Amino acid sequence: MKIFLVLSLSMISLVSCASQSSSTSGAFNVSESKFNFSETVSKFKDLTLKKGWKISVIHDLQETMRKNGVEVLPVSVIESCHPKYAAIVLKSDRLREMSPMMPCRISIYELSDGRTYISRMNMAAMATHIDPDMTEALMPALKESEEIIDSLVE
Repeated sequence: MKIFLVLSLSMISLVSCASQSSSTSGAFNVSESKFNFSETVSKFKDLTLKKGWKISVIHDLQETMRKNGVEVLPVSVIESCHPKYAAIVLKSDRLREMSPMMPCRISIYELSDGRTYISRMNMAAMATHIDPDMTEALMPALKESEEIIDSLVE
């Protein structure tokens, strides 16, 4: 699951670069949201579910840190997958080794200037290390997940 969304969130963004406030550097792709933190999380969840994706869990890192006596700005890490795309990995003996990358994770966070960002792994940078069949099989997932993010960014 994670491989397909990670691939989707990252490779398509590199290919399409739909937003001027997006950056791709090193291991991550980052896009500035046109909404505040709470709206971005809410809209991402709604759009993800409308596309048929499933949300496994949302980690509220600000709350986790608060429970440990540390104050940080809002950060949510959302784990999601699409059963159709996850099945590609999980049904293949050869591709199953990539399952530790599942489910896909994106991070939505606020910086001290009040702006909100969406971050995901830059799978394009890792593509040379991933099975070509995996990349080809998951292009629809990449496209869908980037479309979700594109609707949230400037």
